[in-house]
Amino acid sequence: MTLAFPTFTAGMVLSMSLIMAIGPQNAHVLRMGLQRQHLWLTVLTCALADVVLIGLGVLGLAQLGGLSDKLLGALIGAGVLFLGVYGWQAFQRFLRPRTPPLSTDGDTAIESVTPRQAVLAALAFSFLNPHAWLDTAVLIGTASLAYGQGSAVFGLGAATGSLVWFVSLGAAAFWLGRRLNSLHVWRVLDGLVALMMWGTAGWLLTSLF
Repeated sequence: MTLAFPTFTAGMVLSMSLIMAIGPQNAHVLRMGLQRQHLWLTVLTCALADVVLIGLGVLGLAQLGGLSDKLLGALIGAGVLFLGVYGWQAFQRFLRPRTPPLSTDGDTAIESVTPRQAVLAALAFSFLNPHAWLDTAVLIGTASLAYGQGSAVFGLGAATGSLVWFVSLGAAAFWLGRRLNSLHVWRVLDGLVALMMWGTAGWLLTSLF
């Protein structure tokens, strides 16, 4: 019991440090929050997906020695395709911006997203992102081995860190959405998202050779 709290905290800190960078998953949560479209459903889906990956890492992948080369290659290929398409969509929005996504009375002027589409998109950003598997599952799973019988507590701390991060990011995106209703701001955001998605896809491609 004396080691439970430090072990829990270590897992929480490691988890939050790995996901704080604005990667594809975080960028998607941010955009859904700014658009006021199923934000908390997206947050919940991303957080639960991270919990699943952490559980796989702590309970399975760490003991198995990580992902096989074939599975990792297939995951990277799917991730490159997904990130490339999403980056292209963001680039098209950058080239041909519409009216600001939020009108003055809070109504959206963008194409609406159904709850099912929101869940599927969040799952894709979570499970088709090789970084999520390598960082969340493999790295956290491997780190948990150092705590022996306390690995489950370490994993619980990591899962809690993921939940805290996504709720905080969602709240920040919701708050900023009322203040960033500017066509220029949205063009900059879409341009940065496109570059980040393509940059990540390019980096992943180089890892195959």
